[in-house]
Amino acid sequence: MEYKITNRGAEIYNLSSFDLAETFDCGQCFRWETLPCDETDNIQKFSAVVRGRYTTVYKHNNIFIIENCTEDELKDIFIDYFDLNLDYDAVRASLVQKLPILKDAAKNAPGIRILAQEPWEALCSFIISQNNNIPRIKGIISRLCETFGKKSGESYTFPSAETLAVLEPDDLQNLRAGFRAGYIIDGARKVASGEIDLEALRNMPIETAREKLMTIRGVGPKVAECTLLYGLHRLEAFPIDTWIKKAMSTLYEGLKPEDFGEYAGIAQQYIFVQMRMASHR
Repeated sequence: MEYKITNRGAEIYNLSSFDLAETFDCGQCFRWETLPCDETDNIQKFSAVVRGRYTTVYKHNNIFIIENCTEDELKDIFIDYFDLNLDYDAVRASLVQKLPILKDAAKNAPGIRILAQEPWEALCSFIISQNNNIPRIKGIISRLCETFGKKSGESYTFPSAETLAVLEPDDLQNLRAGFRAGYIIDGARKVASGEIDLEALRNMPIETAREKLMTIRGVGPKVAECTLLYGLHRLEAFPIDTWIKKAMSTLYEGLKPEDFGEYAGIAQQYIFVQMRMASHR
């Protein structure tokens, strides 16, 4: 990975297979905001709080720029967060070689990368996502951060499990999270107490990790799988929602999640976009 620290921040060069809009809008995260486009240079910027740091990013002339980013921040936060050391072109090629049936799906969204989000934030966000739509999920998360997080730049940090663990479900009434409030508090308490050690889940057998997560009230297979993929960067995880269930029973009939191998989670994103695009035709 070639980069330089300039007065703009961290500039990363020759980074193929990275589309910011595709990555932030594929359902894996809920806090990236699209900023008003600068009419003078027509550059589209995006902002979010990443691991406690308010962050603005954009691409210009195929250079990926993280504004006001130091070299230490690039190495300590953003290389990992944006998965910049993984060659997604090679991953996509290996998936298609392994399963040629993926060829069409892999063409649809080659710019998606799997973000390495903070584990508790991912777990809590996907608890909130249950039986919900994207605008409402984003609204609940935004109110959660504004109410219990700390100010960071133009936004707020995601509140820690420890911060939420001392609350009662009724304390979350203003979030308008409904039945999910009790699930959020139960998850926070289990994580804060160490009953669920999220970092330990990175290295244990994935089936054991799933079972651990599903001891939290309201966490079923899909939320557990999303937490493993998007919060713990277990790229072999394969979340199954309505779109993926339909795909697996039609386009990919006979295949099981484990058939996609170590990069099943990346394949899942290609399939998800394939199904979503087909529904709009």
